[in-house]
This record gives sequence, C-alpha cells and structure tokens, in this order.
Amino acid sequence: MPINRRELMSSAALAGAALALPAGLVAGRAQAAEAGKPAGVFSYKLGDMECLAVNDGVANFPLPDGFVKNASTQEVGAALSRALMDPATMSIPFTAMVVKTGGKTTLIDTGNGPAAGGSRGTLFSNLEAAGIDRGSIDTVVISHFHPDHIGGLTDEMDSKSFANAELVVPEGEVAFWLDDGNLANANEQMKPRFELARKKIGAYKDALRTIGDGAEAAPGVTAHAAHGHTPGHMVFRLASGDRQMMVLSDTTNHPALFVRNPQWQVRFDMDGDMAAQTRVKLLDMVSADDMLVAGYHFPFPATGHIVKDGAGYQLALAAWQPQL
Repeated sequence: MPINRRELMSSAALAGAALALPAGLVAGRAQAAEAGKPAGVFSYKLGDMECLAVNDGVANFPLPDGFVKNASTQEVGAALSRALMDPATMSIPFTAMVVKTGGKTTLIDTGNGPAAGGSRGTLFSNLEAAGIDRGSIDTVVISHFHPDHIGGLTDEMDSKSFANAELVVPEGEVAFWLDDGNLANANEQMKPRFELARKKIGAYKDALRTIGDGAEAAPGVTAHAAHGHTPGHMVFRLASGDRQMMVLSDTTNHPALFVRNPQWQVRFDMDGDMAAQTRVKLLDMVSADDMLVAGYHFPFPATGHIVKDGAGYQLALAAWQPQL
C-alpha cells in the first residue's frame, strides 16, 4: 500500500478540548464544537484550518447474514452488544467534511443525495444550517464512487449541486467505474452502481480533475491510495502548520465492528483481503502517531483518535458539545 508513515505523520499534539473516551483510555486532543452550530455540524480547528463534520444522516436496518464476510452473524451481534448497540440492528452513520483554509472551501464526499429519503440525505440542510452556500464551495473531493459518497453531486433536478466547484476524483475509480468493458461485464446488482457513477461524475465533465497517490487534492489536502474497499479508494491527509489529520474515508465501516476487529471484511469491501491489509496499516499508523482522524461511518461527530487495544483498536470520539 503506497502510504509512507514518515511522509504523512508528525508527532505534534493537536490542541483543544478533551475527548469522551471508553473506560481506561487516555484523553486525546480534539477541539470542542463551536457554540451556535446546528446539531448536524461539528466545528474544530486544525492549525489555521477550520474543519466541519457535516452529518448526512444514518441508515438503520436489520443485521443481515453475511454483513461481515469473514465472521458469523452471531460474532457480529456479540460485537454490537459489547458496544451497547442492538445486536440485531445495523446502524451506519454518514458524515462528510468541509475544510476551510486560505480563503478556499473544500467538501470531502457528498453524502447520499437529496433523493435518498428516510433518515439519510441531510447534508444539504446541514450545510445550509451551518451558513455554507453550496455555490461557495470551491472544490469537491471524492474518496471513491460508492453511492453514499457521490449521491449528493447532483440535486433533485439532476443538476450540479455545487455549481462553481472543481470535482477532484481518484484516477483508480475513474479507470474502474467509467470503463465500458467493466460496465458490460457487471452483474445485475453492480450495473446500477456503474450507471450512477457515470451520471454523477459526468455532470462535472467540464470541471473534472483526476488525481493519483500523493497528489494535492485541494489546499492543505493530500490524497493517498488506500485501495481494497474499492479499486481506487483514497484517504486524505489534512495539514496546517505542524498540525495533521487523516480523513480515513471508508477504511472502516462502523468502528464497533471494524476498528475493534480490523481483519473483518464488510460486505461492501470489493477486495476484502486488500481492504483488511489497508485497514490494519492505517489504524496502526494513526494510533502509533496519536493522530487525529475522521471516519465517514464513525458515529457523529465522526472525529477522534484511534487507540491500540490488544489485537484490535478502539475509537476515542471527540466530545460533541458547544464551548461555554
């Protein structure tokens, strides 16, 4: 996996308020949410950057057989119980990120989109509540082409949701999802995903930039290959001064399962073995360097630290409360 620890990490501590942690873990250093922000937005500083976790809702569904490809339903239910969750129900949150730095605004991933319905698709309303006009976003960066990350690229009228933004996408995702041969050979379950990718990415054909490993996706945002979940899946290092943070994208699905058990493979991992290898490397890296992280499917505010715990890890979530 082309991720270099020395290139990515610094050991500088991140300033801010203490984290709410599982019992026995050492407090980390993420800044608390600013007063006045809406319930679906969590704002914190990374050096001179302002970062905002912007919630896109949650998907709740009965735990299906095979949700984890290499663990039994009973094992998965037991892991959910240990996290004080309903062992028969899977609950997957979605949280995108806005980065403001140097007068530019970047959005990383776009959520399920306004047509998702139910308890999903709240990104647009949360952006509005946070005072962020979608037309003011300069760059939209996509980690991979799964529907819950590209669904918000277009609005209810199938027009560009971010009219003035450059769209930055992984070259590996373009090579896979936009390939005519791959579409022709896709099974009936996968064909709609290929078609959706073509539709959503195609809406930005005049404002599209593809990037590879190590490229600058946006000001202060560097992309790094983290393949396995999809062929071109990427994570993103944010840097401002001596402060750094890793946006893990879909390196893990819900942390109660895949941070605690990094060798487990969620059914959405397209190459399960590679995804697990990538997961272990990244979780080992960020925990060893005490690095602030964000995860797309972490419980809100989707920000905190990864702590090594036996054969697995624990997520220490940032405290979600306004400053007084």
